[in-house]
Amino acid sequence: MNRIVSWFCHIFIKPIVKILFLKKVKGWENIPKRNFILTPNHSSHLDQLATGYICVPRKFHYIGQIDRYQGTDRILLKILYTVAGVIRVHRKNEESKKEAVEKSIEVLKKGASLIIYPEGTRTRNGKLGEGKPGIAKIFLKTGVPILPVGIKGTFELMPPGTGFPKIKREVKINIGKPLFFEEEFEKAKNLNEDSIEYQEILEKITKRVMDEIKNLVETI
Repeated sequence: MNRIVSWFCHIFIKPIVKILFLKKVKGWENIPKRNFILTPNHSSHLDQLATGYICVPRKFHYIGQIDRYQGTDRILLKILYTVAGVIRVHRKNEESKKEAVEKSIEVLKKGASLIIYPEGTRTRNGKLGEGKPGIAKIFLKTGVPILPVGIKGTFELMPPGTGFPKIKREVKINIGKPLFFEEEFEKAKNLNEDSIEYQEILEKITKRVMDEIKNLVETI
């Protein structure tokens, strides 16, 4: 999302989101002054509003899937993704996933922030799912700090399978402290990406991020 669109959302959309949905936001002081990789739990389409609420008026990008929509829905999604500057990914296509990672690295190196859901999809039962290594791969290529976020209430207002949300101020957001993983970042520079050691670092980072998100959700 470029700065013009982000400022528009900051001025006109953010107050509406606050009035209609937000009940509580904790941890504003934890947001870095520099760019970051925002990693929330994912249980609803309302999570996009919650995470956007945190990021505006900065320049930032979402990663969004394109493999579940067809026909008119696909056309509307393409328009929305273009306006919002969403990095598209087809989750069943390895080349598409590789390109999404490369584009994410590119925008981070240019100073924008990135919103990525480490679970890869919305939970179907309201519980935190397993983290995917994509977030760790992007971090190790950029060194941009990871900002874990816990979101509660969006699943109850708009679970997967529903077309419209309930209008109720029940959404709570808990912003955690940024994670830098300096030791892992430096160690990974000297490792082959296919090595066991590199894969272990990916797993370690992913697990730590998911543990932080779980704790943030539970302590909102």
